[in-house]
Amino acid sequence: MNTLVDDAKQHGTAVGLPVDRITINGGKPLRGRIELKGAKNLVTKAMVAAILGDTPSVLKDVPNISDVRIVRGLLEVHGVTVTAGAEPDELVLDPSAVETAHMADIDAHAGSSRIPILFCGPLLHRLGEAFIPDLGGCRIGDRPIDYHLEVLRNFGAIVEKLPSGIRMSAPNGLKGAKVSLPYPSVGATEQVLLTAVLADGITELSGAAIEPEIMDLINILQKMGAIITVDTDRVIRIEGVERLQGYSHRALFDRNEAASWAAAALATEGDIFVGGARQPEMLTFLNIFRKVGGAFEIEDDGIRFFHPGGELKPVIIETDVHPGFMTDWQQPLVVALTKAKGVSIVHETVYEQRFGFVDALVEMGASIEVHKECLGGRPCRFGQRNFKHSAVISGPSQLHGADIEVPDLRGGFSHLIAALTAEGRSTVSNVGIIARGYENFITKLELLGADFALEG
Repeated sequence: MNTLVDDAKQHGTAVGLPVDRITINGGKPLRGRIELKGAKNLVTKAMVAAILGDTPSVLKDVPNISDVRIVRGLLEVHGVTVTAGAEPDELVLDPSAVETAHMADIDAHAGSSRIPILFCGPLLHRLGEAFIPDLGGCRIGDRPIDYHLEVLRNFGAIVEKLPSGIRMSAPNGLKGAKVSLPYPSVGATEQVLLTAVLADGITELSGAAIEPEIMDLINILQKMGAIITVDTDRVIRIEGVERLQGYSHRALFDRNEAASWAAAALATEGDIFVGGARQPEMLTFLNIFRKVGGAFEIEDDGIRFFHPGGELKPVIIETDVHPGFMTDWQQPLVVALTKAKGVSIVHETVYEQRFGFVDALVEMGASIEVHKECLGGRPCRFGQRNFKHSAVISGPSQLHGADIEVPDLRGGFSHLIAALTAEGRSTVSNVGIIARGYENFITKLELLGADFALEG
């Protein structure tokens, strides 16, 4: 069977999604209220951080997504006890019996997830060794683990590449190090944080990512007893401590999901209140949303996103690391930009192959051309590497129904938006991939009045 289809079914099954195909009758505005839980990009890392403590941790607002199920499985094969907490969507993680897991068990639980690489630092501290299989993830570009391996070597880890994966050991323990990242990689920054907090000595990380999810992970580690200083020049300093305790933490909301539903409201000429969304973490998105012609109202308990009427306007967007416009935001918003009158340009500078999803939009009637050149205000690291990483969207275009196969997480949600926007009927396959990062998205579509049917 096709690997992508296999992955989609596994992700969907993990969260109880009964089918992997949905038929949508488009052209109906989405209206209503949905609620957000904790951010996928924080919750999964917070779960890994629990290994570092010598007492149980409590994590709140945990979403029911397949990536959480994957990390839970990986924790459990390493001896961590994971149980439901006192309140809904709460997990208690007890690492007191951490142990080495077999490569086959890790591989079976990891699937296409890249999370296992972040287990390495904590496991090296607790056990003196770690194993990881070949790593997967969304097919949106080259996301090498070289940063991670080099970081771990800097701390004193011995890395051995095997046919089935990678074995690491730290016979002399891990020591603080100076680490300079050539690009503010979120994953590499997380690796440094999770490794440095118990390393002997001081670690200085320059070129660090400073996304809100990173800052929330730092909040968690500080609660555990870590000493971490964040400077304004992307330099993070970590003073290693001898022990960490468990934490109790309510996870940051998922700003990527909030932006996705905002784009859906705009594209379908709808009105969606996103409960739990907050302004500070979405400041950059909100500016672009307003420039396109969308409207929003910020309340204490969330943000209302709606199409106020009139024509949408074209914009020029360049994705970037925080505090820039997030790469995860551009795919859903591109669907709305097909409705804007004029020419919009989206220059992707984070992942070099993130425009694979536009093929389906073109088939549905969108006018989108993808170019190898850096179209925007500045060149980027992909400009001379022959990647199609700039998109020109001409509109307005009326999309029509089509058969679509989901390629990746954000692209998949974008295809849902396109089908909801289009005239006629669309069939979207591989929707299980969407369950990696969007909790109960089928139920949320029902709450917003979407016209759809699940297919076996």
